[in-house]
Amino acid sequence: MRAKLAEYVLGDMTLVYEIDSHGSKVGLIIIPSHLRHSVCEQKRYRVDSLVQLKLVGDDYPDGFSQGVTMRNSGSTMQLEYDHQYFEEDGNTKTIVTVLQNRRGHKIEHRVVWTEGEPAAAVQTVFKNRGPETAVLEMLSSFSLGGITPFAQDEAPNSLLVHQLRSKWSCEGRLQTTAVEDLLLEPSWSRWGAYSHRFGQVGTMPVRGYFPFVAVEDTRHHVSWGVQLAYAGSWQMEVYRRDDALCLSGGLADREFGHWLKEVRPGEELAAPMAIVSVCEGGIEQISQRLTAYHEKWLADKPQVEEDLPIIFNEWCTSWGQPTSASVFLACRRLKDTGIKYFVIDSGWFAEEGKQWYASMGDWRVSAKQFPLGMEEAVATIREFGMIPGIWFEFENCGSQSDIFSNTDMLLKRDGRPLTVGTRRFLDLRKPEVIGYLTEKVIDFLKKYGFGYLKIDYNDTVGIGCDGAESLGEGLRQQVLASQEFIRKIQREIPDLVIENCASGGHRLEPSMLAITSMSSFSDAHECLEIPIIAANLHRAILPRQSQIWAVLRKTDSARRLYYSIVNTFLGRMCLSGDIHDLNDQQWRIVTEGMEFYQKISPIIKKGFSYRFGPAVSSYRYPEGWQVVFRVAADRDQALAVVHSFAGDNQEPIRIPVPENLELDVEAVYAENQAAPDIKGGEIHFPLGGGFQAMAVLFRIRGGR
Repeated sequence: MRAKLAEYVLGDMTLVYEIDSHGSKVGLIIIPSHLRHSVCEQKRYRVDSLVQLKLVGDDYPDGFSQGVTMRNSGSTMQLEYDHQYFEEDGNTKTIVTVLQNRRGHKIEHRVVWTEGEPAAAVQTVFKNRGPETAVLEMLSSFSLGGITPFAQDEAPNSLLVHQLRSKWSCEGRLQTTAVEDLLLEPSWSRWGAYSHRFGQVGTMPVRGYFPFVAVEDTRHHVSWGVQLAYAGSWQMEVYRRDDALCLSGGLADREFGHWLKEVRPGEELAAPMAIVSVCEGGIEQISQRLTAYHEKWLADKPQVEEDLPIIFNEWCTSWGQPTSASVFLACRRLKDTGIKYFVIDSGWFAEEGKQWYASMGDWRVSAKQFPLGMEEAVATIREFGMIPGIWFEFENCGSQSDIFSNTDMLLKRDGRPLTVGTRRFLDLRKPEVIGYLTEKVIDFLKKYGFGYLKIDYNDTVGIGCDGAESLGEGLRQQVLASQEFIRKIQREIPDLVIENCASGGHRLEPSMLAITSMSSFSDAHECLEIPIIAANLHRAILPRQSQIWAVLRKTDSARRLYYSIVNTFLGRMCLSGDIHDLNDQQWRIVTEGMEFYQKISPIIKKGFSYRFGPAVSSYRYPEGWQVVFRVAADRDQALAVVHSFAGDNQEPIRIPVPENLELDVEAVYAENQAAPDIKGGEIHFPLGGGFQAMAVLFRIRGGR
């Protein structure tokens, strides 16, 4: 038996807190507010605790759970409801539910929501108010139960789990699985427990999966979604023991992430924040409600970012060998094109006799490549009207650097420096390391007047490091210390634009997005699959923060150049490649693409995206086609980004007009410049043949 403890309306979401018949266990269900009347009050399920934790010494969960899940352990079962309170500060509402056990531990479950936002922040804080040290081996950030509350039974054949798979140069692939295929049907007796537990171990938080999950009730057209804001080892679980599905997640636990944490008397530990939402609709609707929450983090970013300026990065031009001469030639080519940022990428520090890719860490300007110093290169960039940018990978060091041998400054595992290939990791928990990086990075940026910083990160700490009560806790401390140093950079240089890059897209999660202006979308710099990956990321990050590369080659046909440039319309335009060697016709295609980008940047900045087209199986050898149709937030314009891949694509690509909008073609960027036809509720895009692209700007009739 269960009863309603409290209910709160947060915009178009309603939070229902339930309490079990003993008055101890509290659960949380969220529903679209306008569907509150559709909830099946007689649905049979146990109240699932809104906090999941496990303390060393307490019983492990039953139901054949060990090795599968640590949810519903003895520690969770001992929690008792203490009280709940509601606070309102201006437009922000906070709901705090306080639980306790008999050992003096208090747990605060916090939900924070601001008027107008389509999602809420959820966080759990463990407070030790007892006389003895508590040792945690699991602590959730969030836990939702009662899914789906709109079916009285277990909702067979109607629940889907959406995940975003990821690996290097193949980020954000949508994987949709029926709960039955995940073995998440309850057993005949409702005894055995099962969890689909997934996540990532290490400091590349989107390696394997993005920290995201959504569950869709296809019968009632409702979806629940969560993103975790954490750049270390994390886990999420889709759990079932009875008629209701449960979602939870947070720090990777002892079983999954080698994590133990001692919380001494008087201390507390906050789990990472989770972003939670619910809505009518499917994967596009729920995922973009979560990413819309990210908008709040951009308010304090440099003003220069407001127009989403174009970036030039010389990485695919010099391939790690930038020189003062190459900077000058590139600047001369880019003069008066509208490009705002000019980024000098890796290799500027290469020393005589050392390989640039194994010598980062000492951060001395190469006298050979910049004989008059970095001052000359920076002055050149500014003289040509651009903001100078520079590449750093300051959390790591290469095997040919001096600091590589300074083991007191480095992370260790089992007492030995943690070495991965040619890299080791600086221990940012140490004040002397922060002092070193302050001199080498912050003072360097100030000295030369850089206005743009690209932060790269090209390997992972893995299960963790020494220096704490567990390897996983060492890793957590290192992640927080790294992020605090990035905040220190921003505090000391407030106008600095910071790019988040980790082998392309390995750090595309909310806590890194929150402290940087934009992120590299992938390392698929010159690949045919760029538009597929870029479209994927509309479900995970804001397009205005997704930096997409167009690498231009002198051997590129007009068709290939259009394909590459159109890719960048799915996010932030970044150019690289053989810009010196393009002929007049090729350069005209590029400059017209930059002009088109500037027209559509308000739609990229804020809007809603729809994806059309068949599912693409092989990214490396893509077949079929894809259309991303994005409606501007103020609903006066729309953008269609269209790509054809391999296969029989002789017929025009057709999509239904989204939202039954009334559209007029305003501008076209394409090889043949032919405008699409709009008839019979469809848009017909005139692409015939493989690996072509076009972009169309529409005016919405009746729009504001």
